[in-house]
Amino acid sequence: MAFDILEPGLSTTVQDQGRIGYYRFGIPQGGSMDQYSATLANRLVGNTAREAVLECTYIGPKLISTTDAIIAVTGAPVDVFVNGELVPEYERLELLAGNELKFGVIKGGTKYFIAVHGGIDVPEVLGSRSTYPIGAIGGVDGRALAAGDLVPVGAAIDNGLPALQFIEIEDRPAFSKDVTVRVMLGLYDHLLSHTGLDSLLNSEWVLTPVADRMGLRYSGPGVEWKDREQPFGAGQDPSNIVDAGYAVGSIQIPGGTQPIILHRDAVSGGGYAMVATVISADMDLVARCSPGTKTHFVAVTMEQALAARAANTVRAARIWS
Repeated sequence: MAFDILEPGLSTTVQDQGRIGYYRFGIPQGGSMDQYSATLANRLVGNTAREAVLECTYIGPKLISTTDAIIAVTGAPVDVFVNGELVPEYERLELLAGNELKFGVIKGGTKYFIAVHGGIDVPEVLGSRSTYPIGAIGGVDGRALAAGDLVPVGAAIDNGLPALQFIEIEDRPAFSKDVTVRVMLGLYDHLLSHTGLDSLLNSEWVLTPVADRMGLRYSGPGVEWKDREQPFGAGQDPSNIVDAGYAVGSIQIPGGTQPIILHRDAVSGGGYAMVATVISADMDLVARCSPGTKTHFVAVTMEQALAARAANTVRAARIWS
């Protein structure tokens, strides 16, 4: 069983829950940018949460299923067509052998996900099927899909759960143009002046089109750094530090002008100060934002971040029961 790729879309890659445990070696965790949406698709088709899916960016692929298949499309709102007929997102769908799947124009967000029963069955690399294009590993030859690819689908799976026909509206993610993103300050927020920190937390930042799996850049009023003598080994810009490791979700502000949130495929270290880090519970929210999204950063405590993560876990558990 396979998908025959007629048109690849703008950037369609194989992704799963990520390549965990290699960040210290410079290999990012990767995986689906919007993990929640990807797991919803897997739940609908009868997979476990671990199976690989296709992550589509803006323009999805056109493909033909070589055999009968159960699929689902979740994530950003987009028209889905089977043999030219409009079919719904967030529902369990059946493709017959030879059916064509294609997509219309995205209506919000940036990424949507195609799951198929059995999962996308490309070889695992370092414990994951996720595509890391910069390192040319995972997925289909370490790259985005191309026309002519035959993408293999795995064998039938019994996840031990009753079949789910659709995702309730209240369990679907929202795609807003005005969001609040929770962050924990540090490790280098002390390098910002009082005015600079106030600007970070009390200004409106707008997501620019410079956004991909590595990072998302924002425009806004900028921030002010404290005057200091740069330490040996750091650059001359006040946002420079002696190289340090980056947490996933770190916020850098090179030159004090445009914040960058490091996301799934970000590098693991470098010489820019990390003034805050997006909490894990809001990483999917950041991934759902499209250019032009108005964003406000709000500082939370470790206890609040852990509570938010626990709430996300409870929400996901409703689907997997």
